[in-house]
Amino acid sequence: MKVKIISDSTCDLSPELVRQYDIGIVPLYVVMGDRISKDGVEATPEDIYDYVDKTNVLPKTSAPNLNDFLSTFGNWKEQGYDIVHFNISADFSSSYATAVTAANELGGIEVVDTRNLSTGSGLVVLHACEMAQRGASAKEIAEECRALTERVEASFVVDSIDYLRKGGRCSAIAALGANLLKLKPCIEVIDGKMTPGKKYRGKIDKVILNYVSERLTGRDDIDKHRIFITHTRCSEEIVEEVRDLINEVSPGFEEILETTAGCTITSHCGPYTLGVLFIRKP
Repeated sequence: MKVKIISDSTCDLSPELVRQYDIGIVPLYVVMGDRISKDGVEATPEDIYDYVDKTNVLPKTSAPNLNDFLSTFGNWKEQGYDIVHFNISADFSSSYATAVTAANELGGIEVVDTRNLSTGSGLVVLHACEMAQRGASAKEIAEECRALTERVEASFVVDSIDYLRKGGRCSAIAALGANLLKLKPCIEVIDGKMTPGKKYRGKIDKVILNYVSERLTGRDDIDKHRIFITHTRCSEEIVEEVRDLINEVSPGFEEILETTAGCTITSHCGPYTLGVLFIRKP
């Protein structure tokens, strides 16, 4: 039986990876005033920056609707595929619940809550693709990937908490204090939720390198199959410095993949955010 791997657009996999692994994508929606656009199709992170600059208001994101899932799932079922679909954490969006409703209506579809976002989800999606290439069934893929979600380590360091404040995730007083002290918070994904971690101080390029070094140095529990450098509007220079630092402090990764975060992470964290995301060993 053929297996089709599908994800919502929050997995932040590059167009090249989506093509390479033949992944189906169901986009979320980005709401900017009276304009409603499909994430990654009709709206890009640059649209979000422009909208925030002009209005001082964050756009909202909304889940795909039931018909979006029914149409996508139905199309692949008609072509004879079993389907495994992956969603952003159910704690962040109703995308998972809606996908489950569609799957129950059509039958024979596995839906996996990645308990993560961005390439934290993308890591699980690519693992599923590799299982499908080896001939695993939809049920086998879903079961293994649900267990795998507990071993994904996802975090980001944020240059400014203005976007977090605008989105109601950080009070104005806390934002003022952080900006005055030039604090750069680390945001971690733990048990499907965004959690504040260590607060760094200084210029963002230096902070990024400190964060990456602390995340990876001295670790013997990291699966070295692949690691993502995922960012918003960071320079090519700092991304290359991060790549070099990964090879220095945690050598041996088979793949170091760079991706630009999509509209969901951008609307949460703003520009000059960078994360290293990977899977821990069992």
